Amino acid sequence: MRIVYLTHWFDPEPGVIKGPRFVRALEAAGHEVTVVTGFPNYPGGRLYPGYRLRPIMRETIEGVSVVRLPLYPSHDGSSLHRALTFLSFFLSALIYCLVRRTRFALAYVYHPPITVGLAAAIAGLVRRLPFVLEVQDLWPDTIAATGMGGGRWIARLLDPACRFVYRRAAAILVQSEGMRRTLVARGVPPAKITVSHNWADLDPLPSLPSASGDPLTIVYGGNFGRAQALATVVDAAALVEQRRRDVRILLYGAGIDAAMLRERARRAGTSIIEFRDRIPRHAIAEVFARAGALLHHLAADPLFEITIPSKTQVYLATGRPIVAGIAGEAAALLRESGAALVVPPMDPAALAQAICDLAEMPVAERQAMGCAGRHFYQQNLSFEQGMARTLALIEGTYRA
Repeated sequence: MRIVYLTHWFDPEPGVIKGPRFVRALEAAGHEVTVVTGFPNYPGGRLYPGYRLRPIMRETIEGVSVVRLPLYPSHDGSSLHRALTFLSFFLSALIYCLVRRTRFALAYVYHPPITVGLAAAIAGLVRRLPFVLEVQDLWPDTIAATGMGGGRWIARLLDPACRFVYRRAAAILVQSEGMRRTLVARGVPPAKITVSHNWADLDPLPSLPSASGDPLTIVYGGNFGRAQALATVVDAAALVEQRRRDVRILLYGAGIDAAMLRERARRAGTSIIEFRDRIPRHAIAEVFARAGALLHHLAADPLFEITIPSKTQVYLATGRPIVAGIAGEAAALLRESGAALVVPPMDPAALAQAICDLAEMPVAERQAMGCAGRHFYQQNLSFEQGMARTLALIEGTYRA
């Protein structure tokens, strides 16, 4: 069937779970897919080199047909700027879906933000276009939890739009059981919801490294935002340094908290933590594979207890031991895997202790943790398993 894949973000932006590999798998199953997205600007809020805003741009990325529509590029702490970003792409996507002459049989919508789903819901009323909504972050809860200025007020405004989109969706795919329970409590029929955990967008999986007795290097890669609460990591590093100097903590990424984190580390006077710029996905995967261990952290918030960040699957697939300050469903998954030392979020002393415990562990024991994580990923969270569930949902929705 002919599918339009609506997503605010797409390659080459980082952290895109359902990127070219996902689209190629849909096409291998016999579907014709057009990706409709914005101009790349995440996480810095500036257009990537080689791009300039225009009414429409077409390109091919890794064999995938991509249509780019204009938006207001921004990713800072301003609620006004963030709203302009979301609303501008909402208008672009809505107009595209309404005026395109060739009809699609189905829209596959990646959420967040909910404004993309709202465009699909409104266009679907006019063009009789059913859509599948994939929920990666639960809105309006996420807006309230991120600490963005005016976030709780904006969340109250968004709640009716979210409920409208959930009601209009032909089917909803969520990435955790907690999200499913929450949506059911909000009146979404259980039969409409499918749970499918994310996979790691790594193809092929990196080779498992050999054991190393070198000083422990712990790596974080991702966004430096309010949700990650990486100030806890900086504070934990200062505590670790009081006990041992044979640990290095490398933070790769960018985001609205980057300047604050660097200043916090400078004031703490810690020398074991280093900040590195964001690097491409294939490069950070190589960094992960060479690391002694990987670091995971999220803010303490009820929303994040029902969220499984995509980093969780990436870390497990990489086959490295993990130290995590995280709660809820993601914490349970990591504990079950046998690959992680898990402590409560936003507790620098507990995180520092876990890092020291990992450093004191025999190298062979850390190696066994990483192997356990890789095995758990392959048995429970693989790309093939996730695609089978997604294809069954898409094709079942279309037939319905």
